[in-house]
Amino acid sequence: MVSVGKIERNVLRAPLTPRRVLVVDDSKAQRKVLSLSLMRWGYQVMEAGTGEEALEMCRRTDFDIVLSDWVMPGISGLDFCKAFRALPHERYGYFILLTSKSEKGEVALGLDVGADDFLTKPVNADELHARLRAGERILGMHRELMEKNRLIGSTLGELQKLYDSLDRDLIEARKLQQTLARDRHRDFGRGTASILLRPSGHVGGDLVGFFEISARRVALYSVDVSGHGVASAMMTARLAGLLSGASPDQNIALTGGVEGARDAWPPEMVAARFNRMMLEDMQVEQYFTMAYAEVDLETGRVQLVQAGHPHPMVIRAAGGVEQIGHGGLPIGLLPNVAFERIEARLHPGDRLFLVSDGVTECPALDGGEFGSEGLERFLRRNADTEAQALLEALVWELNGHTGGADFPDDVSGVLFHYRG
Repeated sequence: MVSVGKIERNVLRAPLTPRRVLVVDDSKAQRKVLSLSLMRWGYQVMEAGTGEEALEMCRRTDFDIVLSDWVMPGISGLDFCKAFRALPHERYGYFILLTSKSEKGEVALGLDVGADDFLTKPVNADELHARLRAGERILGMHRELMEKNRLIGSTLGELQKLYDSLDRDLIEARKLQQTLARDRHRDFGRGTASILLRPSGHVGGDLVGFFEISARRVALYSVDVSGHGVASAMMTARLAGLLSGASPDQNIALTGGVEGARDAWPPEMVAARFNRMMLEDMQVEQYFTMAYAEVDLETGRVQLVQAGHPHPMVIRAAGGVEQIGHGGLPIGLLPNVAFERIEARLHPGDRLFLVSDGVTECPALDGGEFGSEGLERFLRRNADTEAQALLEALVWELNGHTGGADFPDDVSGVLFHYRG
């Protein structure tokens, strides 16, 4: 029985928001004594004489705390606890079993079905109030957690809306970026140029293309801007305008020649002009690598510059593959860099291939890269393959190398076939 003498010494102020408590016991006297203590401590109390009655009340009302006797006719306190936990309530209810059982096995069984705490009968008022305060702390933490979860859910909903909006914008940005390389193949008479451009995400930092310098000279370029995403895509858009054959007056590589004939800066000067522009005019944190080549359609002479880009490949008509270039520094890192001009010669049937590091650094499942050696082997096996089919085959080769995983970096390249 509850020690009534101790009740008066434990009367506390009522909580600001009184908790609803359900007292379940087949003894009316025991219920009244417990209810008296609870009401003196500021709780809203309801009573039930059986487990069935208590369960029906719990279906209609969310109780914060339940005090239930273990041994009752009909549904026992243990079965009532199981059923109570199965009810579809959003709020958590703190469940205390009142029992004369003290064996560890019995206590473990009660905890296993969902009880939070135990009180041994006869109930001591001091101990009861201490257990209720512990329950209050748990309910408070649960309420706080639920509120935080609600806020997180609301925030996630807002973030999802923002993500969906950004996703739509990025899809449109990708469509616009694809127009930067509108011509995927062009026939220049004595040679053809074909390009490959596969962004790894919505938008990428790779740019490939070609433009006509004059009736006998063609320029090819492959650019890889540092980083990924919108900032890199915006830089590629800027660079595309500076390497456009459709707007020669804006093209950083072109210059007026004798009697107004179109001419171009040597490749090493094109790289130097870009480097000065990045450091002095743009003053951004980005940099880019580039391979830029000029091909004479009559003689097959190639002049190119390699600025931190993978080595250009020459695929000979006889089936051999040669790497050319010496590496060089990226554009936009250091001032006053001297870029080196590299020269080569194409013979009829030879091809020149400029690729980004998304090809050479494409990783396998074990971490190994495709590498320049892997690219050489592929080109030897496909030396007789038509240009556009060869580029498509390269994508399939890289897809097999990654085991079907998404490419972690943009894959791009420009392939020039010299007819002579």
